[in-house]
Amino acid sequence: MGRFFQTLVALAFAAVAHDTSASENVTPNGAPVEIRLYTMDCGTAEFADGDLFSDTGEYAGKPLALPTPCFLIKHGREWMLWDTGLGDEIASHPGGVEKSGAHFVVNKTLVSQLSELKLKPQDIRYVGLSHLHFDHTGNIGLFTNATFIIPKNELTAALGKPTPFGIDTSELAPLDQAVMISTDGDYDVFGDGTVVTLTTPGHTPGHHSLAIKLNKTGMVLITGDLYHTHENYDKSLVPRMNDRTYTLGSMDRFRRLVANMKARVVIHHSPEDFKGMPKVPEFLD
Repeated sequence: MGRFFQTLVALAFAAVAHDTSASENVTPNGAPVEIRLYTMDCGTAEFADGDLFSDTGEYAGKPLALPTPCFLIKHGREWMLWDTGLGDEIASHPGGVEKSGAHFVVNKTLVSQLSELKLKPQDIRYVGLSHLHFDHTGNIGLFTNATFIIPKNELTAALGKPTPFGIDTSELAPLDQAVMISTDGDYDVFGDGTVVTLTTPGHTPGHHSLAIKLNKTGMVLITGDLYHTHENYDKSLVPRMNDRTYTLGSMDRFRRLVANMKARVVIHHSPEDFKGMPKVPEFLD
């Protein structure tokens, strides 16, 4: 099964690389498939000292404020959420909360943003997680009808002892009852090459980025935490908590994909990229 999906993804990517114009996605019978990408505000993380985000000292002693978005994808009549952000319960603390040496704020709940599209958490078919750090898993328990896409090696590492950096095991508890797709490689979510998770380990063992093929915009690659800022992207800076060797390999792969697909890059935590994305109820298509 793993080899089948790898072949399928390779064929989908090859087709995109040979036709880099924004072309319409179609179903097997030729009918158009509507693909939309929504950006949702799922909190903000504020660090008094951003030194954690580069092991070569670029952020030492400098404050850093990073948005924590979630991304909602409409594929025909189906919905997929990419990351679940900081927990909605933080919104009940107007001043935010302190956790793991940083300050976290949620001004608008994920549930309220779904409701702007007349959606409930139960309407989401797939929830994909770039990795299992708590600022990406805060609302897992809301999505009781969803199938979760989580690499086996990512979940195994997150549940290891001692508990790894950035993991809140209480947020992961609902996964015990969840339906899961566990694949350590790339995964073609809808089987048509329009939404593909990309293995980019280094930040965590099973970290993934995401590729979305939109009808008008073309290819969009969302980095996840492979990069946190534009400086990280431009200089290939490696956060202190990362595996440096795997991270640099993933960065090389990501840049080659961007070049071959002529893709728009969305750096997950970049303030500039977050500001430049249309927010719910607006979207990219």
